[in-house]
Amino acid sequence: MTLILEIEHLLGVSFAARTPASSDPDWPPQPDRVFSALVAAWGARGKQSDEHRALKWLETLPAPPELAASGGFARTRATVFVPPNDPQTGRVGDPTVIPTARRRQPRRFPAYRPDDPVVRLIWRAAEADGEILTALNALAADTPYIGHSASLTRCRFSTGNAPEATAPVRRQIYRGRLAELERVYEARERPSPGNEVRIDTVSGDERPRGVFADRWLVLEHVGGEMPDLRAAAVIGKALRDVLMAGYKRTIGETAIPAIVSGHNPDGSPLREPHLAIAPLAFLGSPYADGRVFGFGLIPPGEAELLDDADFQNAVKAIAPRNDNEDRRELPLKSSCLTFTPSGGGTKRSLDPSPYVATARTWATCTPIVLDRHLKSSGNAERDREMCTLIAQACRNIGLRAPARVCNDEEGEELAIAAGKHSAVIGAPSAYPSARGPAWLRWRLPKTFADRQLTHAVLRFEAPVRGPVILGAGRFVGLGLCRALDPERR
Repeated sequence: MTLILEIEHLLGVSFAARTPASSDPDWPPQPDRVFSALVAAWGARGKQSDEHRALKWLETLPAPPELAASGGFARTRATVFVPPNDPQTGRVGDPTVIPTARRRQPRRFPAYRPDDPVVRLIWRAAEADGEILTALNALAADTPYIGHSASLTRCRFSTGNAPEATAPVRRQIYRGRLAELERVYEARERPSPGNEVRIDTVSGDERPRGVFADRWLVLEHVGGEMPDLRAAAVIGKALRDVLMAGYKRTIGETAIPAIVSGHNPDGSPLREPHLAIAPLAFLGSPYADGRVFGFGLIPPGEAELLDDADFQNAVKAIAPRNDNEDRRELPLKSSCLTFTPSGGGTKRSLDPSPYVATARTWATCTPIVLDRHLKSSGNAERDREMCTLIAQACRNIGLRAPARVCNDEEGEELAIAAGKHSAVIGAPSAYPSARGPAWLRWRLPKTFADRQLTHAVLRFEAPVRGPVILGAGRFVGLGLCRALDPERR
């Protein structure tokens, strides 16, 4: 039997901070936070013994629950000034007890707007009898919010088929948690968070995945006039150059790691996976216009590069702190642009979720640079050769190529479809019409200037985990794919 707790955020927004001192939203709500909310409902309902027994049963389940939750974006964290708790000075006639005379403290209320307001906690193979399920549902029905009191929810326990887990569990419930929450409540203390869980992914680990990591460093555009998406590869190359300049300042030019430069010590191109830099643009919406809001630095492997001290020092060297704006700023002098290593918190287009989802069908947002020139002459032959090269590009990043190369003579579904236009709304075409002006063409680094460009839609036999970045220009953001059918959360 599978036990499922369904939590619907009625306002479409989750108000919760990761820690009391954090300004980052806690999404999806972690099992320890949800359990604490259920315990609070138990206390408000009169501490009934059958419900206490159900909570005790829930905390002793052998495995932590899995999380099925959608992506989304963090809302802008505006600073508000609120009065502290009522002062108790003991003095007669103290004016600070008057609300208008109280001092104000700055506060931020982190919020997250998910694509789907419903989150599910899933306990696999949890045998809940009728009495326990009834007691848990009574608690769930009286759990009005999870996180901040503005985060209104509707909660319900059920059993049956559950979706695949899609989000990592960072904190879990443990034996003795219920007694601990009771104890700190009686002592009027703040409870500690649940146990940290060192899990990067859940369930999705078995899904095929390419060579690129799903944890990115996001550089948000904050100054200068950003060029069109078609110039993104040039900006990506410039960002790599300035990052290498940061390494030169901190550890010296000869010590720049090949995983960052993309070249061996002798100057030859590195064949192993290395750092990719891709644009993050306003795409996929009915109103999308392809405007670039920033870039993602995408390391290979498990994103160890982002935790490397030399990498962090290099970023600090090229992004000095601007105290007036309370942020670090990375100037790109060659393009008169300014970026900040924001983490992608405030703009939905800066959220990497559509690029690191788990999906069968993927479509290019920036065109693929084919690895070689086409040799075929006829249109059908060129299309078939193009699809063959795209299939090889999938293998080059460690993915099994789609099962069939395009052949729609019998009306069968295409595994790869290549063409001029993107299936992602807002993405520019791979090349303009014959009469189109030169500025409608993609601006490419010199090494790709005469290469063939194409958009593509790929349908894999089984869902794969992003990022999917294909072709010879993948390290400068060309061939960046977006999930068209991310699995239901």
